[in-house]
Amino acid sequence: MKRIVLTGGGTAGHVSPNQALIPELLKEGWEIHYIGTKNGIERSLIEPIPEVTYHCVQSGKLRRYFDLKNFTDIFRVIAGCVQSIGLIGKLKPQIVFAKGGFVSVPVVYGAAIRGVPVVMHESDITPGLANKLCKPFAKCLCTTFPECAKAVGDKGVVTGTPLRQQLFTGSRERGLKMAGFDGSKPVLMMTGGSLGAQTVNAVLRDALPQLLPDYDILHVCGKGNLSEAHQNMPGYVQFEYLTDGMTDAYACADLLLSRAGSNSLSEILALHKPALLVPYHSGRGDQVLNAKSVESRGLAHVLLQGDLTPDSLVKGIHELDADREALRARLEALPNADGTQAVLAEIHRYTK
Repeated sequence: MKRIVLTGGGTAGHVSPNQALIPELLKEGWEIHYIGTKNGIERSLIEPIPEVTYHCVQSGKLRRYFDLKNFTDIFRVIAGCVQSIGLIGKLKPQIVFAKGGFVSVPVVYGAAIRGVPVVMHESDITPGLANKLCKPFAKCLCTTFPECAKAVGDKGVVTGTPLRQQLFTGSRERGLKMAGFDGSKPVLMMTGGSLGAQTVNAVLRDALPQLLPDYDILHVCGKGNLSEAHQNMPGYVQFEYLTDGMTDAYACADLLLSRAGSNSLSEILALHKPALLVPYHSGRGDQVLNAKSVESRGLAHVLLQGDLTPDSLVKGIHELDADREALRARLEALPNADGTQAVLAEIHRYTK
């Protein structure tokens, strides 16, 4: 029996590529184990999958700044390493695939102690701290961006990000029906509406009087971000979030307004959707770098948050609309942006 350990967590972005790999690994006959934390988002996303066995280890947050918790979290990381050494010794997997996030560190260290090969993945344009710490123990680091592969040296392999196949099953007709649109106007969809997108949510709503004459607008605004003042406005529909309906929403969208998180960008590129990106500037600033990378390749338009106003947003949307056919042609000419098969090839390469 082929056995693999997957790890990654802390955010959904460190879990969703693993979710994309799981059905393909099952088809290949792998026995799948997942190592995550007790209270992390990875547990809620992975543990319900009946074909995957979930294991908990301790982990601490790795901070680049001073915090008193740094003094206690280091002991949690050490405890997680000890737990991971024991787990991997018991499971005896052929390989570990690590998607990043803090929980990856003890798992990768445990694999290294046990002599199990590790394949890692980095979605952003620069490697995160966890992946930097783990890279010396990995066989390779799969990347979404060529800039990241170049930055990590000989271990870097450009694969793209694994994407769930459901992403490609959307229906424009179902999407229009869900939104209540008749299809007579182009559909502008805003996504990426989590806490960090509240500014964009507000500016989009302020721009509605200028946009609605030309576009129907489907706004995925994030949990707790619905606007009572804009309910039942003709041509505008808002959702806190979409689960099963997200693929249909994508399918009916002619234009996208989005943040520039790496997983969102991977979906945009794979679906060949013309997009105006408003990157969120926080942490190590990777959204700005992500956005500028795709802009430099002629694959999206970018509007920096510092320049974001209702008028600049309207101007940006109209410019995107004017360029959408050329953008779509460039996107369709790309190699397959879904990195699932390329990542699987790296796993096969290092499987004992």
